[in-house]
Amino acid sequence: MKETVDAKKTRFGPDDLDTVLAGTTRVLAARGKKILEFKLKDLEDPAALQKAVIGPSGNLRAPAAKLGKTMLVGFNPDMWTDVAG
Repeated sequence: MKETVDAKKTRFGPDDLDTVLAGTTRVLAARGKKILEFKLKDLEDPAALQKAVIGPSGNLRAPAAKLGKTMLVGFNPDMWTDVAG
């Protein structure tokens, strides 16, 4: 892992998504058992992406990790196992 950010000290809101997602081509967002996949090259609904990755506090949902060109947001054990190995 190249960089770790403490989410209690550094908050990422909707205005920070461009920075957070820089270099990313795919976002997987978990909501319970449901996994939403967004391909940023073909993104038709930016509001749906924002709704999936920003939590009720107005900040990026946790856990979040960028693995290569894929960003994982939220917790679903199957999603994390499949992507992170």
